[in-house]
Amino acid sequence: DHRSSKSALFDGLDNLEEGGIRASSSFSHDVKDHDNGKAIESLHDRVAFLKRLTGDIHDEVESHNRMLDRMGNGMDATRGIMSGTMDRFKKVFEKKSNRKMCTLVMAFVVSFLIIYYLFR
Repeated sequence: DHRSSKSALFDGLDNLEEGGIRASSSFSHDVKDHDNGKAIESLHDRVAFLKRLTGDIHDEVESHNRMLDRMGNGMDATRGIMSGTMDRFKKVFEKKSNRKMCTLVMAFVVSFLIIYYLFR
């Protein structure tokens, strides 16, 4: 009887050499379920975070696209205005009398600015 109890006590000793005493299957199953639950919860939190992050990135990209579209439209309008202005300057400089008048106006504007800055 003593021998059988000793044998029952050291039956799992061979398992120590193979990697440790194995827990009962229901206990290890519960531990695995618990670990899986934690991992799933952690993964769910990460997915929710990434979803919010990608939504924020999408909103930011849409905002930048709208801003770039407005800037492009503004640049097109400016290009049109500058093109019209340059056409008018070309017409003015084609005639000598207009060129002299433009030079006189430019000299007046420059001298006005110089006097303004001197008395300021």
